[in-house]
Amino acid sequence: MSTLTKPNHIGRKISRIRELRDMKQEALAQALGTNQQAISAIENSETIDEEKLAEVAKALGVSVEAIKNFSEENMINYFNTFHDNSINNGHLGNNNHCTFNPLDKLIEAYQEKEKLYERLLQAEKDKIEYLEKLLKK
Repeated sequence: MSTLTKPNHIGRKISRIRELRDMKQEALAQALGTNQQAISAIENSETIDEEKLAEVAKALGVSVEAIKNFSEENMINYFNTFHDNSINNGHLGNNNHCTFNPLDKLIEAYQEKEKLYERLLQAEKDKIEYLEKLLKK
C-alpha cells in the first residue's frame, strides 16, 4: 500500500525520499540551514515553490524531476538513474559506488585504535616498572 495517498503531494514525496535516503528531518534541516519544524511544514505541504524545491532536491541528492515524478513503483528506477554529476567536477565517468562496507572500515579503525591504546598502556606500565627498579637500587 502506498504512503502517497495524493499522487501530486510534493511534501509527502520529499518525506518518502528523505526516509529512503535514511535521513532524519534534522539532517535535512541542517543541510538547508533551517530547523526541523520547517522541514515538517514542507513535508506537510501539498505544493512548494520551485526555488525551495531545488534546494531540497540538492540536499537529498536527487533532481527536482525525481521529486516531482516520484512514486513508490518507480523509486528503484529513480535512485538508480538520478545522480548529482557535480560531484565529478566535469570528469568523465560516474564511479560513485563503494567497493567496501563503510561500517566494516569503521569497526577496523576502532579495533586498530584499541590495539594502539593497549600498546601505549603497556609501554607506560613498562616505564613504571623500570623506574621502580631504578629507585630500589
